[in-house]
Formats: sequence, structure tokens, C-alpha cells
Amino acid sequence: MTNFKDKIDPEKLPRHVAIIMDGNGRWAKQHGKLRVFGHKNGVVSVREAAEAAAELGIPYLTLYAFSTENWLRPKTEVNALMRLLLQTIKDEVATMNKNNIRLNAIGDLQSLPQRNYLHLMKAIEQTSGNDRMTLTLALSYSSRWELTMVAKKIAEEVRAGRCNPEDIDQDFMGKHLTTHNIPDPELLIRTSGEYRVSNFMLWQIAYAELYFTTKYWPEFRREDLYKALVDYQCRERRFGQTSEQIIKK
Repeated sequence: MTNFKDKIDPEKLPRHVAIIMDGNGRWAKQHGKLRVFGHKNGVVSVREAAEAAAELGIPYLTLYAFSTENWLRPKTEVNALMRLLLQTIKDEVATMNKNNIRLNAIGDLQSLPQRNYLHLMKAIEQTSGNDRMTLTLALSYSSRWELTMVAKKIAEEVRAGRCNPEDIDQDFMGKHLTTHNIPDPELLIRTSGEYRVSNFMLWQIAYAELYFTTKYWPEFRREDLYKALVDYQCRERRFGQTSEQIIKK
């Protein structure tokens, strides 16, 4: 069996890895269980990915946990997900502090149930002094929601006379994103065999390398993350330039 961890070059690690955690429901169905069974088992994968990334020295990990579109799912599933989120946040604070991991969150957080929101804010505060890795949860998030909010904020600034239209460039836009305080992902991983980005960080992943695996999220383990990183390190990142230009640098 290939040991992918040994193949990783620690000098070429991405600073930021983002993961679309997909396939919980289908994994549960395969096991003859309700969808929430898959979500519960997916928590183990979250812990595995976070601890593995921190141990490798990856400073930023972002997990797409709940999209704005997920609110349209059956009420029973949404309620179960919110209860699971609440319990997981409570249970994992001690582990995050032990591993020196700081919790962060992006999305329309005010749309979360009040108990979830308050416990999330408390956990963010309790881990705010950690600096080994920043774990960001994308909750009630979608890129179209984010970019709409950015447009509204900038329009309000122009109307209030705090900026002019000619001031608006890519850097200006970036400072208004929910991720303004973290770098863009260099690697985006999606589980479950689906080949789409599902409205996730569309601005931020403009030059991210995309990696797809057929494994469902509850099956995703450290070795799967290592494999994705090895694949990433085998790619040439040109950012619109030619290979010759990259080599000269």
C-alpha cells in the first residue's frame, strides 16, 4: 500500500486547502441508514482532516459545511444538522485548543439558529489565541450570496461618499469578501465523485487546483488528504504564464 505522506514535499505545501465535504447522505443510504447517520460519521472525517493538516503545517483549512441552498432540504434533516453542528462545536473546542487550532466561520451566520450562532461565536472566541492553523467553517454560505453582499456594501460606500467607482479594483473587492483575512485556497478538494464546485468560493478559487475523489466524505481519512497533496505537488501552477516563464523565475 502506497504511503502518500512520505511522498509529500514539506517545502511545497499549499498554505490554504478547502474541502467540499460531499456524500454523507449517499454513504448513509449505502449502509441502510438515515441521512443524518452519514452526517454524524462525517464529523470523524473533519477531525482527521483538521489534525492531519495541522500536523503537516498547513496554516489554513476551510470546510464547506452548510450552504445557503441546504436550507431547502427537508426540515427534519436541517434540524438534525443544526443539532449536530451545535454538539460538535461544543465537543471539539477542547481538541482545537489542544492542537492549537483557531476556529473561524464565514457565511450568513445570523441566519443560523440563535443557539448555534451563540455557541459558534463562543468557540471562535475560546480558540482565538491559537496560531498553528485556522480552521474555517463555511456555514449558510454560498458564493453568490457573498458576492451579492459585497456589491451591496460597495454600493453603500459609494453612495455615502466613502469611495469612488474608480477606486474599485480586485484588491478593493478582496477586502470586502468574508475571507479578507485569509489567503485564497491553492487546493480545492471535493469528495463523492461529483465534478462541480457548487457555488463555493468562486472568487477565491480562481487559480486553485481542483482535486476530485470518488470517496464519500465519511470515508475520507488522513491518507486521502495526503494523496490529494501529492497530486497537487505534481502540478505546474502557471497563473496564466508559460512554463518557460515559470522556470526562469
